[in-house]
Amino acid sequence: MAVDMNMNILVVDDYKTMLRILRNLLRQLNFNNVFEASDGSEALRMLRDQTFGLVISDWNMEPMTGIQLLREVRADAKLKHIPFIMVTAESKSENVIAAKEAGVSNYIVKPFNAETLRAKIASVLGDF
Repeated sequence: MAVDMNMNILVVDDYKTMLRILRNLLRQLNFNNVFEASDGSEALRMLRDQTFGLVISDWNMEPMTGIQLLREVRADAKLKHIPFIMVTAESKSENVIAAKEAGVSNYIVKPFNAETLRAKIASVLGDF
């Protein structure tokens, strides 16, 4: 099945620069509809208000972290099917295990480039 390049993608990070970097990388990959949230609770509101085909969220945010957001998404019958990629500066195995247990679709360790992002998205959505 072909990847819908016009699907809504939600990027979640409390660091404005990272939101801009992610938006630019997604544009390079030809994804056009990128939405931003600056923390997990804002992201959750947005996810409940409109349809998204992918969530890319930072782990370390206040007040709601990326792992808490992931758990909320996976616990919600309407949202649990959405592919969820976690972005983190931590590559500690306990974090990877916690994210996997919470139902993460894939995991990206910072810093990363467009090729890494493409590969991670392709692994959860299929080639594009």
